[in-house]
Amino acid sequence: MSAPLQARVLGIGVLGPGLADWATGAALLRDPATWPATPTAVPPPQRLPATERRRAGPVVKVSLVAADQAVAAAGLEAASLATVFTSSTGEPSNCHALCEALAAPERLVSPTRFTNSVHNAPGGYWHIAVQGMAPSTSLAAHDASFGAGLLEAMTQVAATGAPVLLVAADVPYPAPLDAKRPTPDSFGVALVLGPMSAEGAGPSLTLTLQAETAPTPCGHEGLDRVRQGVPAARALPLLQALARRQAGDAPAASPVLIEALPGLSLAVALA
Repeated sequence: MSAPLQARVLGIGVLGPGLADWATGAALLRDPATWPATPTAVPPPQRLPATERRRAGPVVKVSLVAADQAVAAAGLEAASLATVFTSSTGEPSNCHALCEALAAPERLVSPTRFTNSVHNAPGGYWHIAVQGMAPSTSLAAHDASFGAGLLEAMTQVAATGAPVLLVAADVPYPAPLDAKRPTPDSFGVALVLGPMSAEGAGPSLTLTLQAETAPTPCGHEGLDRVRQGVPAARALPLLQALARRQAGDAPAASPVLIEALPGLSLAVALA
């Protein structure tokens, strides 16, 4: 990457352990001592009709709840936004059900299960729900999935000059898959990122790539367990920095370091 990438944060959404939304979660992230270590409670995505809510898997629901928060905060038309959806786990419950079906004598695969097992299911549900025809990208990069999504979204903002909705979400695996990939809880985060010239702009992000360095911790044992245990929660230190910036705190002297592909880290400075 020859030059830093820059974007403004126009809207934020979050759903995770002890974090129901950004409006209440920002205060908890500013002062982690007040954070309640309660399991993630996933409300029904209001954009989906009742029949679709029943069919949608956990990662779709977490993704859409976080996305709705961010778009509402940005005050933009959801259908107009290009999107980047990123997830390490994808939809593990449906993949597990498909594996069970294929291991059974009849090998009968549910078409609904198959449709919901694909990695771009969250993006598909979102664009159908908002009737959006803008481009959509779906990514996976193991533990670096949030970092890969952030890099992609900021690259798109730089290339197009238009806002982009970034959504990262991960959910637990069922047994026996959880023994190989333990993910203790669900977590979703969404950012509407816009060009530096965006009206009513929020905090700015400047992203650079650097040699792999230890990621920025949360400074709180419980939050760090979530950060290390759920790939999408690698966003937590950045969310903490955004919460403090929105509260009027001076920008941190050091950038937030986030996992990227092997050998690299993302350094994200706020202003």
